[in-house]
Amino acid sequence: MPSQFRAALLGGLLASIAPSALAEPVSLDQAVEKAIAAAPLIKANEAAIAAAEAGKRQAGVKPNPVISAEAENFIGTGRYDIFRQAETTVTYSQQIERGGKRAARVALAESDVKLAQAQAGVTRLDIAAAVQRAYIDAQIASAIVTIAGFRLKTERELQTESLRRVRGYKDPLFVETRASARVAQAEIGLDEAETRYANALDTLAGYWGGIGSDVEIDAGFSEAKQVAEKLTIADQAVSDAAIERAQTAVVVEQSKATQDYTVSGGLRYLRDTDDVAAVVGISIPIGRFDKNKGNIERAQAERRQVEFLAEAARLERLRRLASLRADADAALKRADRIMDEVYPKAVRTLAEVREGYNRGGFRFSDIEDAANAIVEVQESWLDAMNRYRDTQTEIDRLTGRFDAAQAGEMNP
Repeated sequence: MPSQFRAALLGGLLASIAPSALAEPVSLDQAVEKAIAAAPLIKANEAAIAAAEAGKRQAGVKPNPVISAEAENFIGTGRYDIFRQAETTVTYSQQIERGGKRAARVALAESDVKLAQAQAGVTRLDIAAAVQRAYIDAQIASAIVTIAGFRLKTERELQTESLRRVRGYKDPLFVETRASARVAQAEIGLDEAETRYANALDTLAGYWGGIGSDVEIDAGFSEAKQVAEKLTIADQAVSDAAIERAQTAVVVEQSKATQDYTVSGGLRYLRDTDDVAAVVGISIPIGRFDKNKGNIERAQAERRQVEFLAEAARLERLRRLASLRADADAALKRADRIMDEVYPKAVRTLAEVREGYNRGGFRFSDIEDAANAIVEVQESWLDAMNRYRDTQTEIDRLTGRFDAAQAGEMNP
């Protein structure tokens, strides 16, 4: 950000906030990578992918064969007493899948793997967006410390000036009291700002299990990096994988409309004659009533639903991105103009009022008004920067600034 005030502000930050000697400099990109490496959600996604791959292997397995044994005339009366006329049959049966059932199952399982992989990419971007926001929060918090320190310095100078005039009987005693109250308020503000800065660093470092006091962030605010003018491929990959899965689910249901055969063969022992005979058989379902029509129609409807929802989500992301770009540009321009045009005038006004106050031409309330005006300008700048942080973080999420796959595609 080219603002002269911002350069001075961040320069003052280095002087006002002494980092720990053991603090590790961490850039935004490094913070994102450290957080992703430590994130339990990433491990959970890896487990989900492994589960989907195991499901794919299982989907290609054939049905198990069946061995059955049957004894007729096993127990009875008279000549059919136990074992005397028993006829034993042992058969081996195998289900024959028809209609492309196994291939359909495998395709569905493959789509589960692709969906799990795509969701892992989106999780990475969500984590990156959270870390980016925490990082910029810490940068803003550090700027607030500098602003609070500048305000305390100014208030102490005003207190010295007011004390001199009160001691010289040029101002009433309450002016000294008011000046002291403003100094106390500025001290409280600085303490609060330093606490918030420490908490912001702890929050940031917490993403990778670190300690805030061991982290040193970049002094300057991170510039926007437009890795793409279009939406990230990660969100679209999830939509595409979900659509593919819905399509393969339709094929699975269609394959179930074809009935499977079961063939069998074996041997039968005829005790009466001590002979052995071959036995063969085939089982063919008629399929007169259940053609799985309802499940097929349900799967087709669910596929259409997924397609429409994916398109609706894509259009919403496009609309949101267009809106965010305008908001981010407006917030950044507002922050720049406040510090380039408004802030210098407010500082000059305070200097002129202080000079006039020392000559007796102004009252202490005039100095208060001028000092308060600087505080209001700083708060306006911080408000604009907070808006820029929110919008730019979401822009980077939508466009895939931290999308490793997209970065590889753009930089082969």
